[in-house]
Amino acid sequence: MTQYTPTEPVNVLLVEDNPGDARLTKEAFKTTDNEIEFHTVTDGKEATEYVFQREELDIILLDLNLPRMDGFTFLEQIKRELDYPPPVLVLSSSKTESDIRGSYERAANAYLTKPQSPDEFDTMAQAIEDFWIESAQHPPAPS
Repeated sequence: MTQYTPTEPVNVLLVEDNPGDARLTKEAFKTTDNEIEFHTVTDGKEATEYVFQREELDIILLDLNLPRMDGFTFLEQIKRELDYPPPVLVLSSSKTESDIRGSYERAANAYLTKPQSPDEFDTMAQAIEDFWIESAQHPPAPS
């Protein structure tokens, strides 16, 4: 199996309005092997603007409950507007079936429940790196 090697650094858009969760997520990725460059926005409208202005994003980590534009609306927009959106991993504190189903219906690539401790954040970051950064094949960037 050919291993995918992302361009360095790995460009991650973190869409998170809770400063504590944003900090924990960034700290957790410091324990992984890849150099991660975080671009952080705090609402869905900012995220949409960022995605449409940025050519290279390797992955998006998306909270659902956001001000101005929620995560569901963000997912709908990028699904409608982009031929090959970067992988979007929903990272939410919600465990409700409707949020999980709604995320996948709007083309989220994965739904992860936010960890409860820093160690669990580290484990989640490692799992994301192992699968989404190191192993999963992404479509080529449009030319």
